[in-house]
Amino acid sequence: MKRRNFLKDSAVSTMGIFISTKINMNATTPVYGHNNMQYTLDTKWGTLNADQTPVNDCHEMIQDGKGRIVLLTNETKNNIIVYNKSGKLLESWGHDFPGAHGLTVQHDGKTDYLFITDTNKHQVYKTTLDGKIIFTIDAPKDVPAYVKTAAFVPTETTVLENGEFYIADGYGAQHIMHYDEKGNLKNVFGGRGEGDAHFDNAHGICVDTRNGKPSLLITDRTRNAFKRFSMDGKLLEVIHLPGACMCRPVIKGDYLYAAVLRSPNLDTEHTGFITILDKQNKVVSNLGGSEPTYVNGVLQPMSQTDKILNHPHDVCVDDDGNIYVAQWASGKVYPYKFSKV
Repeated sequence: MKRRNFLKDSAVSTMGIFISTKINMNATTPVYGHNNMQYTLDTKWGTLNADQTPVNDCHEMIQDGKGRIVLLTNETKNNIIVYNKSGKLLESWGHDFPGAHGLTVQHDGKTDYLFITDTNKHQVYKTTLDGKIIFTIDAPKDVPAYVKTAAFVPTETTVLENGEFYIADGYGAQHIMHYDEKGNLKNVFGGRGEGDAHFDNAHGICVDTRNGKPSLLITDRTRNAFKRFSMDGKLLEVIHLPGACMCRPVIKGDYLYAAVLRSPNLDTEHTGFITILDKQNKVVSNLGGSEPTYVNGVLQPMSQTDKILNHPHDVCVDDDGNIYVAQWASGKVYPYKFSKV
C-alpha cells in the first residue's frame, strides 16, 4: 500500500510540475492558436505617435516586394502607413481616400503597384507605391445593377500576374467584376441573391493556386463561407465556417488565413479572432478563438475565447510566417503582430 501511494503521489507531483511549467510559461508569454500554428502576440508592434501619424479604422495590410509592411487606414491625414517588420515607421502618404477599405499589391516582377478601394467614393484606384494614381475604376454603368453610382461599393480586389484584376463589390450590388490590365471590363458574375452562386456580403477575394489550377476564393461573410469559383465565374465549391464572419482570404504557402470580424453566435460585439485553414480547407488553428472541432467531418461552430482582438479586419502574413492584424472600430489601435512559435 505504501509503495502504491508513493507511486501515485509521484505521478501527481510530476503532473503538477508539467502543468505548472506550462502555466508559468504562458503567464509571461501567452501562446495563442492550435496544432502547429501557434503564436505569441505583440499589441504594441505598430504603435506610433497618434498626433503625427494617426489611424482611424485600420482596414487592410500587405507586404510589398521590398519586405515592408503597408497599412491602409481611412484616416485622411495619412491613408498609407509603411512599416519595416520591426514596427518602425518608414513613410506615410495619402489624403484622398476617406472610405479606404481594400488594399492589394501587384507584383509584376519589376515594380509593385497598389490597388485601393474606397467605399465612400465608389471607386477603385491603381497607384504606385508612393501614391501616384495610374488609373481609376468607376461604377460600370453598362451593367444594369450599376446604373446608379451608389450601388457600386467595392471592398476588395485581386490581381493576376498579367495585370488583369477582379473587384468584389462587397457593400453594394454584390457582383464580382473581371477587368483586363488596362481597366476594361471583361466579365461580371455573382450578385446579391439566394443560392450558392450569389452573395450577401462578398467582402473579400483572392486567387488560389495551391492546387495547381488557379481559382477565385470569395468571401460570403454574412453566410459564414468562402466560395470557390473558376476564373470565368463558375461556382466550384462552398467552404462553410460556422461561427465566423470572415473578411478577405489571404493565401501564404499552403495555408489560408482570415480575420474573423466577429462571431455571429455570440450576442455581443468585439468577438473577433483569426482563423487558419490548411490546403484541404480544414481549420487547423484559431488565434483568440475556440479549438477547431469536427464531428463526422463537419466543422462545429467557432467563437472567440480570448479577449485579445475586437474587430480584426485583415491579416498580412510576412515571409517569415508572422501575422500582422489590422482592426476596424477598435479604438483606433495600431496593427498587432503575432509571431510564430
